[in-house]
Amino acid sequence: MIKRKEIHDILNQYDISKIKIGMIGSHSALDVCDGAVDEGFHTIAICQKGREKTYTDYFKSLRDSRGDIVRGCVDETWVFDRFSEILKPDKQQKLRENNVIFIPNRSFTSYCSIKEIENKFMVPMFGSRNLLRTEERGEKKDYYWMLERTGMPFPEKIEDPRDINELCIVKLHHAVKKLERGFFTCSSYKEYLEKSETLIKQGVITREMLNNARIERYIIGPVFNFDFFYSPIEPNMSKLELIGVDWRFETSLDGHVRLPAPQQLSLPENQLIPEYTVCGHNSATVRESLLEKVFRLGEQYVQATQKHYDYGIIGPFCLQTCVDKDLNFYIYDVAPRVGGGTNVHMSVGHSYGNTLWRKPMSTGRRIAMEIKRAIEMDKLEMIIT
Repeated sequence: MIKRKEIHDILNQYDISKIKIGMIGSHSALDVCDGAVDEGFHTIAICQKGREKTYTDYFKSLRDSRGDIVRGCVDETWVFDRFSEILKPDKQQKLRENNVIFIPNRSFTSYCSIKEIENKFMVPMFGSRNLLRTEERGEKKDYYWMLERTGMPFPEKIEDPRDINELCIVKLHHAVKKLERGFFTCSSYKEYLEKSETLIKQGVITREMLNNARIERYIIGPVFNFDFFYSPIEPNMSKLELIGVDWRFETSLDGHVRLPAPQQLSLPENQLIPEYTVCGHNSATVRESLLEKVFRLGEQYVQATQKHYDYGIIGPFCLQTCVDKDLNFYIYDVAPRVGGGTNVHMSVGHSYGNTLWRKPMSTGRRIAMEIKRAIEMDKLEMIIT
């Protein structure tokens, strides 16, 4: 892992008056760019050829003669053949020459080697570089490892598929859509074998992936993704903030639930088992009496990161949860960076973030505001890794 002092030495060479905000042009980039320009920063999106027009054309920024934003939010786009080219030494040098503070998102850690991000990406990064690896299920110290040691609630793991005796979900990667899920549900070992063989035959999953899959008891209830923010530089108020809540649209699962049960049962084999590919998000709120439970989960996660890592969580993180019939939350996924659903509150903010800050407050804007505050307080090193 790159030592923070090495990054801070680079940061000390920056022209702080000309800080730019950079990120991979995917995932939550629009939210980050939108929030950055609201707080007066210049933005750079790192794009991959063939996937760049959202940023180069449709949300490209237009500024007036004074430099004020008139339209859009993406000031610059750097287009490479592959996202991973941002790891090349000359590209890193270019980021540093542009005084870029880099915002990690899931596309960054998916398309670029986490090992190289940890050890070779010599660019000041906002957030917790040392926690990005915890998102990878199967790592020795993944987020489940941390949740278990902290006593936080998560769905019970089934070690052996032969022990499946009620509704469970099998978590593994999609064989073709490398960043997507090959999840499926089953209520017995017999159903596990039948569904897995069907999905292997369809090319959705592989046997190797199945052997390394995580099986969990299925929590029957709604899904809430809690978009938190932790500020190590906040001097007076709570350092933990709830910016917003979102939930996912998943194909073809959401198409299945729109069908009457008899129609679901009559589907042909190639349509019978739903897929869980995330294609969008929507905004949500939670019952007010549940908010203390929600904040307690956030506090526990913050404390766990501070206990088990050299430095804890910095900035945004997302706890993805299910709620059972007794209103108990179970964490089924953790994102130690910008969540995937934060675009739902870009520009307009979210009810919780807006209420707290008395103005439209999205995750992207909160990131930019933290960088701005850190500069003003001469505490930039506290939020950069």
